[in-house]
Amino acid sequence: MQQTRLGSLDNYRKGNIEIIKGQASHYVMSNVFDVASQSAPYEKVVVGKNLKYVIETLRAEGVSAWFTASHDEFVVALDGEIDVHFIKPSDGALVSADIEGSVKLEGEPSGQKMGFVRLRRGHQALLPAGAAYRFEARKTGVLLVQTIAGAESVEKWADICIQ
Repeated sequence: MQQTRLGSLDNYRKGNIEIIKGQASHYVMSNVFDVASQSAPYEKVVVGKNLKYVIETLRAEGVSAWFTASHDEFVVALDGEIDVHFIKPSDGALVSADIEGSVKLEGEPSGQKMGFVRLRRGHQALLPAGAAYRFEARKTGVLLVQTIAGAESVEKWADICIQ
């Protein structure tokens, strides 16, 4: 009988690939917990990519800077307990509609506080287009963010991929 093992930042296995056909160099994989354990808090490290769309893993620790995007983003908590705080900007869009990916803001934007969502393992939240958001880790954890590659997206494939 197979046993499901849920990973965490404190307890994960790197895993491996069983090659059925071909060469190992034709396949790569990474472990999001391993990547997050080696990342700076809230560094948006790309762990999956499809054309311009990316999946980023973030080590949630302490309080992040404020971010925004001209498009919807989506976040899933894989570990920890993280609050996502939202602000509806009072001065209109914080970033031009043609800028893709999340944008780090300088300081807290002015506007109406929209409250927060508390994420625990498996919880998901929409990061709506145009809203400002920041993460506050009540307990250090790992987040996955689905977005479009942008200025904050960090690609370091040679460092994170297991071949």
